[in-house]
Amino acid sequence: MNIAARRTATFALLVLAALPAFAREATAPQKPIAVQMYTLRDAGTLDQQLKIVHDAGVDAVETVGTQNVSAVELKQLLEKYSIKVISSHVQLADLRKDLDGAVAFNRSVGNTTLVVPYLDEKDRPTDAAGWTALGEELGRISTRLRAKGMHLAYHNHDFELVDFDGRTGLELLFAAAGPDLQTELDVAWVARAGHDPTVMLAKFQGRLFAIHAKDNAPKGRAEDEGGFAAVGQGVLDWRAILPAAKAAGVQWYIVEHDHPRDPAAVIQTGADYLRNHLTATLPASAPR
Repeated sequence: MNIAARRTATFALLVLAALPAFAREATAPQKPIAVQMYTLRDAGTLDQQLKIVHDAGVDAVETVGTQNVSAVELKQLLEKYSIKVISSHVQLADLRKDLDGAVAFNRSVGNTTLVVPYLDEKDRPTDAAGWTALGEELGRISTRLRAKGMHLAYHNHDFELVDFDGRTGLELLFAAAGPDLQTELDVAWVARAGHDPTVMLAKFQGRLFAIHAKDNAPKGRAEDEGGFAAVGQGVLDWRAILPAAKAAGVQWYIVEHDHPRDPAAVIQTGADYLRNHLTATLPASAPR
């Protein structure tokens, strides 16, 4: 065998030896981490915001409404950075007014999950009957969306966690809504309301679309950031929360911060923490 032939054979052996590692890397599923775009609302243009997501090694986002662009423009930017939409926050008023429009916009960008993100004060029930009535309404919307191949979820803050004879408003809402409505549990707000996130996760087992992964800073700190912290940098016990989330069937872990001083750093820190600490890949039923 001449020198050129020996070099070719050696190169071929090196490539073959490396193939298993390459194959494992290529076929290993991405961990189910996404970014809530509200976190990046002050971080430049939408193009710049999506670049931050991409640079953090994340390939999924939860949008806020239409992100103030057309579906065509949003789709082009998503494709530019190889990012998919896994859900979108759509105000209850918009769902009531134009459900078909919300469905059409989201379907055109590849999204099938709409999330009620927040209730204006005028829409917040003040008693158990009110939470039950709201749950029934959301159940009807969920049924309409399911017929269109879409899903509805509800995102909590702390005001849903007021107690009514042993059950929170959030529990009353979901009990009345029926099985189609899913949960997007914000564990930081759960803790702020005085509840244990692991206990609350267990209560919604089987209907957890996602958790909002953000942390609470120690009391008296990060006041200019609303008292929030990047995932793993605050007081929440993620060593307990992440296994509880897995056991409850959470499909997505969505990095969020309501008032970040440095949005890009918060996204990178949160994504890195979740990548390093999530032990499970996507459940068989996800993504949708």
